[in-house]
Amino acid sequence: MAKEKQNCDDKKCPIHGNVIPRGRTFVGVVVSRNPHKSAVVEWEWKRYNQKYERYERKKTRISVHNPLCLDAQKGDRVSISECRPLSKTKKFVIVKILGKEELFAERERLMEESKVKSPKEIEEEKKMKKKETKEAEE
Repeated sequence: MAKEKQNCDDKKCPIHGNVIPRGRTFVGVVVSRNPHKSAVVEWEWKRYNQKYERYERKKTRISVHNPLCLDAQKGDRVSISECRPLSKTKKFVIVKILGKEELFAERERLMEESKVKSPKEIEEEKKMKKKETKEAEE
């Protein structure tokens, strides 16, 4: 599961440092990593909407401390725990890596495809629009 380095000198590490995990704990997926021992963890939950008598999906995203000894990567399923404030936005720390999230890479690829169009696709759309306008004029 998690590879732990024996020579961890991170003061904010829950295993080797002086941070004591307490309070709430959650399980989520690492969505992004920053080079400065930070990560963003996200998880989904459902909320019942009484007016429409249906459930809506909600997401929670939290900035967490990513210790060097755990070094969680994008797509890892992790357990996070609340601790004292470590910075302006970080109040949680990664405690354990539980494994990889299934289909995370596929979901990320599909999201990127939906955002950005390649230059070839843009040119093809322009050609199709020109053809349609010419046909409409005739």
